[in-house]
Amino acid sequence: MELLVERTDTGVAILTLNRPDALNSLDVALKVALRDTLEELRDDESVRALVLASAGRAFCGGQDLREHVASLEAGTGSSLSTVTEHYNPIATLLAGMPKPVVAAVRGMAAGAGASLALLADFRVGGPKTAFLMAFANVGLAGDTGISWTLPRIVGHAKAVELLLLAEPVTAQAAFDLGMLTRLTDSDDDVLPASLELADRLAAGPTVAYGQIKRELAAGGSGSLADALAVEAEAQTTCGHTADHHNATAAFVQKQRPVFKGA
Repeated sequence: MELLVERTDTGVAILTLNRPDALNSLDVALKVALRDTLEELRDDESVRALVLASAGRAFCGGQDLREHVASLEAGTGSSLSTVTEHYNPIATLLAGMPKPVVAAVRGMAAGAGASLALLADFRVGGPKTAFLMAFANVGLAGDTGISWTLPRIVGHAKAVELLLLAEPVTAQAAFDLGMLTRLTDSDDDVLPASLELADRLAAGPTVAYGQIKRELAAGGSGSLADALAVEAEAQTTCGHTADHHNATAAFVQKQRPVFKGA
């Protein structure tokens, strides 16, 4: 299977890109599986956090160019329709996922692979982690939300540099720029550290986490009035949860709250 899905007893779903011989490049089968699985997990209340991981030595090499070239030569137009059919829905699902997403970025994340990683809420990398905004190297513009995520993380000027020059970003540089949330001492620690973080998030107030993500999406692109309106809606949603009521009572009683995600 090109996408492996594992569920833990802590409420974490682990999605593993499983094309190691192709550097986990994204062919149609993998894109469809990722899109459909993300949609399923979005609505699964038993899943409280996601980890996006990979098999082999690379996180994701981006679009499968062998498949892309074959499509271009066939003249079917499907090579470009993949943006609207696959990449855009995947980006929308990851960015709007109402639960935390952690990307375990081992090795290279290039092109749409970098886009996938940057759509996660947290990105954990190791010494061999690297990012490459490879789109311009093959005469293409960015996709999979990179024009939205990258400037938010590194700023507009740096995003222009990374996208136009298309030069690799090392692990330490990525960490300094905020492209990596955490940098482990060993590549072997990337997945365990990601799972540890996901377990922590899964045990938290996941309804509140989802509303915080919604607030940040609105606050980063709209007016103050827009942000305040979303905040009011978010607080109303959170205020009616058992998590809020129980955590408030626990605080008053000087006890540790237990969150159920409802």
